[in-house]
Amino acid sequence: MNLFKREMKANLKSLIIWSIGVIFMVASGMAKFSSLEGTGQSMNALMADMPKSLQAIMGTGSLDLSTPIGYYGVLFLYLAVMGAIHAAMLGSNIIAKEERDKTVEFLLVKPLSRMRMITSKLLAALVNVLILNAVTFASSVGMVQKYAEGENATGDISLLMAGMLILQLIFLVIGTAIAAVLKNAKKATSLATGILLILFILSIAIDLTEKLDGLKFLTPFKYYDAKLVLEKGGFESVYLGLSFLLLAGLTIVTYLFYRKRDMNV
Repeated sequence: MNLFKREMKANLKSLIIWSIGVIFMVASGMAKFSSLEGTGQSMNALMADMPKSLQAIMGTGSLDLSTPIGYYGVLFLYLAVMGAIHAAMLGSNIIAKEERDKTVEFLLVKPLSRMRMITSKLLAALVNVLILNAVTFASSVGMVQKYAEGENATGDISLLMAGMLILQLIFLVIGTAIAAVLKNAKKATSLATGILLILFILSIAIDLTEKLDGLKFLTPFKYYDAKLVLEKGGFESVYLGLSFLLLAGLTIVTYLFYRKRDMNV
């Protein structure tokens, strides 16, 4: 069987589960906006009364929570985390699973080079990430427009989804690079998700105190922060540059180490 098709089939169930989870998150999150809006209370005032630590965790910041797109900006933080977790786990699993499941010998005896093998796996992972992003985009547009009262929010959501896609790709190649470098394939997924958790906590800590503002370049979660994207109407070039350096560097690491590693068969 074609390796690309094999990987797509192997990850289909997981992709469906993640897609359902994303749709549920968007639907339930925007339904909460509707219920709060119906009370007649000012959501901005409610959030302003909350402790700064809770505001940082919820990602409110300067977003106008009285508007559907502003409220969606808060929800976007958790959608981005979901997308990043899916990508990191997918990237590490798709590389490490052959050694973990003792199927690498079957692939290595095929007339298939390691370069072609890793390319097929990366393409399958990329398609999975694109599909999850597309599901998130479609469900987001549908739900936000439902409450937008004629205002077109598609442009803002498109920007956020573009940022989320780059974030997904960064964590995808973090996962593949870790799996390619580590000799113990079983530890790849836990290490990738551990790094993701540390970077997410760092992004929250940066919101809590200005003293850590200089560390924002260390966590990709700050590169495509909804507050930043919606206020500026686009991305900062320095963050885009850092993102593409990370993508290129980690992809190269994946290829180099996977091609040279001793496989545990």
